[in-house]
Amino acid sequence: MSLSRRLWDDNRDQAERILAHGFVRGLGDGRLPADRFKAYVAQDAWFLEAFARAYALCLAGSTTRDDLEAFAGLIGGVVEELKLHAGYAARLGIDMGGVTPVAATLAYVDFLAATAKRGVLGETIAAMTPCMRLYAFLGQSLARGPVAPAYAEWVRTYADPGFEALAAGLETLLDRHAADTGAVRAHYRRAMALEYDFFDANL
Repeated sequence: MSLSRRLWDDNRDQAERILAHGFVRGLGDGRLPADRFKAYVAQDAWFLEAFARAYALCLAGSTTRDDLEAFAGLIGGVVEELKLHAGYAARLGIDMGGVTPVAATLAYVDFLAATAKRGVLGETIAAMTPCMRLYAFLGQSLARGPVAPAYAEWVRTYADPGFEALAAGLETLLDRHAADTGAVRAHYRRAMALEYDFFDANL
C-alpha cells in the first residue's frame, strides 16, 4: 500500500467527521444559509492564495522536470479555483478586496507557511495533500446523493474527474518525496484537523 493511501486510511475518521459536519451537509441539501456560504468563499479565497504560495515553494525546491511540471499544474488548479470563487463573488455580491481572515483560516495558513519555509519537501506535501484529497472526497460523496441546486456548482467542481486528477497527482508527489515518519504523519493529521476547524468556523 502506498504512503498516501495509508495516511488517508489512517485519517478517514477525520474525513467522515467533516463529511457529517453541518456546513458540508448544508452544501449538499442546500440548507446552508447564503450568508455562511458567502463568508466561506471569502475565507477560502484568502486561504487558496496562501496554498498557491506553498506550492510555489515546493516548486522552487524541486529538482526534476517532472516535479516542476507537476507543481506548475497544481498551481494552475488553484488559479482555476480562484476563478470559481471570483464567479461566486460577482453573482453573490461578495467583497473579496478586504477579507479579514478568521482565527481558523490564519491557523491553517500559518501552519502551511511554517511547514513550507522549513524546506523539507515531503513534509510540505504531507501538509498540503489532505486539503486536495478531502475536497475530492467531499465532492464525490455528496454527488452520490441528491444535490440541491443552491450549491450544486460547488459539489460538481470537487466531484469532477479533473479535480480528482489533481488530488491524485499530489498524492503521487507525496509518495515520491515523503517517508513514513512521525513528522509526515503529524503534518497530515494536523492538516485534517485544521480542515475541520475551517468548516466549523464558517458555520
